Amino acid sequence: MSAVSGKVKEAMERASWIRRMFEEGLRLRQEHGEDAVCDLTLGNPMVEPPDSFRKRLKEVVSASTPGAHRYMPNAGYPWVREKIAEHYRKETGLDFGAQHIIMTCGAAGALNVVLKSLLDPGDEVIIFAPYFPEYIFYIENHGGVPKIVPTNSDFSINLVQTEAALTERTKVVLVNSPNNPTGVLYGRYTFQALGDLLERYTSKSGRPIYLINDGPYRKIVYDGREAPYAFEFYRNSIEVTSHSKDLAIPGERIGHIAISPEADGASDIANACTFANRILGFVNAPALMQRVVAELQDVTVDISEYQAKRDLLYEQLYEMGYEVVKPEGAFYFFPRTPTDDDLKFVNELKKRLVLVVPGSGFGAPGHFRISYCVPKEVIERALPALNEVARLYGL
Repeated sequence: MSAVSGKVKEAMERASWIRRMFEEGLRLRQEHGEDAVCDLTLGNPMVEPPDSFRKRLKEVVSASTPGAHRYMPNAGYPWVREKIAEHYRKETGLDFGAQHIIMTCGAAGALNVVLKSLLDPGDEVIIFAPYFPEYIFYIENHGGVPKIVPTNSDFSINLVQTEAALTERTKVVLVNSPNNPTGVLYGRYTFQALGDLLERYTSKSGRPIYLINDGPYRKIVYDGREAPYAFEFYRNSIEVTSHSKDLAIPGERIGHIAISPEADGASDIANACTFANRILGFVNAPALMQRVVAELQDVTVDISEYQAKRDLLYEQLYEMGYEVVKPEGAFYFFPRTPTDDDLKFVNELKKRLVLVVPGSGFGAPGHFRISYCVPKEVIERALPALNEVARLYGL
């Protein structure tokens, strides 16, 4: 008899390809040396946090405020939540207050808190392929049923297939913009069309469907684009986010939930999220980081470095013959593999000590993900192998 639960054992066997390839990278570096391996697997920012983060962190650490390291309300410090609500009021024009904000342990913690609060067993959550692999586990953690809807060839949302996937058990539609793994940005038209569809369905069924945007890459967008909030286009909207990417502090695990003031049952959802924050074992978001990020809502890392690497990679991949959609945000490429067997393709790159993630891990076989939040020299060292394997498959 196994010491591990059958459910967890089965989940481990289908666990994230991202982590699997990252761990393979650790093994290969031990075998071949640190500089021999080009690891393009994990979205782990290599840029350093902005100077304003370091300055604010020093101020907070140096302050001798009584009770600074004690428990606070499970939703987070009221003054921090008010600071973040002020940011949303300015950005959206909606009447956000501290009561609509819950501080969380990153966006992953936020998603689990929201899903725990909204889902009854058997409720369905629509996600769009390709999707962040952990979404499946987060949904199943709380008794939900993932409903996977494929996107169009350019990774835009297919509204016809989305409508066909809606049922009387649909409770949540989960989107991720800017997107991991594709880098695609959902614009105003997408959110307007999706909001109109969900409003029609909600009016017809009498049962609200909540649109959740997982938005930790919101501030990492290129070419003068903007990443709109869903709040403007659909009242039953919830934003979950973190500062892992925009401040380059993924190890600090700080994020929040923002619930539209116009959402059906907004107050009840906020109370449920506060309760779920506690009973899921998070208790509260890290006290130190709450006090730091409260003052940094309009700050982000310098994205010009990311954009330069995006432009370099796009030009090179295109010239090599790869079929690739140019990312508008985040720091990923999701090209099509020149063979339907994306695992075999990824293995060919691994033989050349270049690590990427197969599209199968994102629910989109026949693709692979490149993470370019790595030093430029790592990308440059990986290019000959990408070109060699392209030639191998006749590109």
